[in-house]
Amino acid sequence: MFIDALQYIRPSRAVFQQMNAGKLSAVHITVGYHEEFMGVVENLKGWNRWFESCGDLISRATNCDEISAANKAGKTAILFGLQNPLAFGSDISRVELLAQLGIQFCQITYNQQSLLGAGCFEPVDSGLTVFGREVVDEMNRVGMVIDLSHAGHKTAMEVIKYSERPVAVTHANPNAWHATPRNLHHDLLQALSETGGMVGFSLYPHHLKSGSECSLEEFSDMASNMIQTYGSKTFGIGSDLCQGQPDSVVNWMRNGHWRKKPEPSVKFPKPPTWFKDNSDFLGLAKGLRRSTISDADVDRLVGKNWMSFLEKALVPHER
Repeated sequence: MFIDALQYIRPSRAVFQQMNAGKLSAVHITVGYHEEFMGVVENLKGWNRWFESCGDLISRATNCDEISAANKAGKTAILFGLQNPLAFGSDISRVELLAQLGIQFCQITYNQQSLLGAGCFEPVDSGLTVFGREVVDEMNRVGMVIDLSHAGHKTAMEVIKYSERPVAVTHANPNAWHATPRNLHHDLLQALSETGGMVGFSLYPHHLKSGSECSLEEFSDMASNMIQTYGSKTFGIGSDLCQGQPDSVVNWMRNGHWRKKPEPSVKFPKPPTWFKDNSDFLGLAKGLRRSTISDADVDRLVGKNWMSFLEKALVPHER
């Protein structure tokens, strides 16, 4: 079982065929960055057309039974998430509404301050806000995964402590391996492991030691060290694959509509040679098996851990 806990691909039949070639059981797809509520709805409408035209390759899923059903039919299950809580606005009722529309993941913030908490690039980390606590409670209730990938360290630690359910960091790596604001410090990794949370190891070059030149061996050694340090049940893959997206998209990701004078234009980084697209998951698994990680732990890392986490996380609590 292969599960990727974060992608922002440009959808196409060719990409879905690569998902099938890579034997992907399920992929969490971003359908919201800086979009507000109706922008997310428009993105979901677009995905409905993809499910119609490529229904032989992909299937929409909102729970693990639907993931299993898709796999039995030879399809990749697609789950939806938001990398920014803007679609909630200041209306707590939208959490349940977006869950009913199929949103299964949402980040507390995307790099900057949100109404819920601080992003990892804010000069001052405010921590989890009063409204943030309300949203965490509601996400816990409706069975929506709380994602801390772009949150500030203080905010993330407070969410883990406050949340009644385990939370996730869908795409990041340890800061001790590669120092960047997006990667995770020891105490955050420890807190996630102690509370049943999950971390998806990112394959995005900005999160990798040596960037685009990071070798599969280096990545595997890092994963092995993390498993030895924090246990084998905490980690999965969250590739942060942005396959097929033009460079204009990464500039929009950085600036949204909130920055009057955008940062200098940037390009997507060159991917590592061993992970360029969805068909490379088989090679990733083979590389991990050549490392010091046991076969059983590789199976957990590439999919079983995420499945075990989602079997509990996506089940709503009774009112």
